Amino acid sequence: MDDDLDLDDVPESGAISEEVLARETAMCRKLNRENGGRCNWGKCESCGVIPLLYKLSGGGFLETAESVEKAKSDIFNG
Repeated sequence: MDDDLDLDDVPESGAISEEVLARETAMCRKLNRENGGRCNWGKCESCGVIPLLYKLSGGGFLETAESVEKAKSDIFNG
C-alpha cells in the first residue's frame, strides 16, 4: 500500500459548502465562548477542527502554526 497522499483528486470547490463552513465555525465560536475555550472534543487551542474545515471548504492547507492561530483568532473573535 502506498503511504503517499494523493491530493490531486480533491475538488477545488471544496468538499463542503460555504453554508456548512459558516454553520460549523459558528458552532465552534459559540462553544468556545460558552465553555471558556473548550467543547466536548477538548481544548480549542489544540483542536484541529478549524484547519480541517478550512481544508474541506477548498481554502487549502493551514500549514504553519501562525496560519492556524490566525484562522482560529478570526473565528473566535469574529
